[in-house]
Amino acid sequence: MNYHNITKEDMLNGEGLRVVLWVAGCNHHCKNCQNPETWDENGGIPFDEEAENELFEALDKSYISGITFSGGDPLFPNNRSEVFRLIKKHREKFPNKNIWLYTGYLWEAINNLEGIEDIDVIAEGEFIDELKDNNIHWVGSSNQRVINVKESLKKGEVVLI
Repeated sequence: MNYHNITKEDMLNGEGLRVVLWVAGCNHHCKNCQNPETWDENGGIPFDEEAENELFEALDKSYISGITFSGGDPLFPNNRSEVFRLIKKHREKFPNKNIWLYTGYLWEAINNLEGIEDIDVIAEGEFIDELKDNNIHWVGSSNQRVINVKESLKKGEVVLI
């Protein structure tokens, strides 16, 4: 898996002060995407041991609320195994810190993926430029949903935050 950046102390991509991993690879190619440079899975730089150490060192700060996976698309098929490995490691190391994930895939297509239950919040759906709404919190267009994963899995229906 490749990545473009690790943002430390971010307040725009989930609740609280967060660390964001921006992965490479996306097959949605949304019109007027804010990160088209992340579409190419071969773009960016390899996510290696040094990058992983940097990521977990940033997460180890007491004032950090959790991690957000964004991109690109963390659930781009070639990213999934590495992203879910990192989610599992984060959950083990920081059980009291939450996990957010942004994806263009709809909940109905991903809610049965192995490891999805370890994510706290998923912001899902492709960005649709014609539905852009700057007044919506956490997402860019009105078709997108911000989902409480654990409650949605428990109730068998989408629970929004």
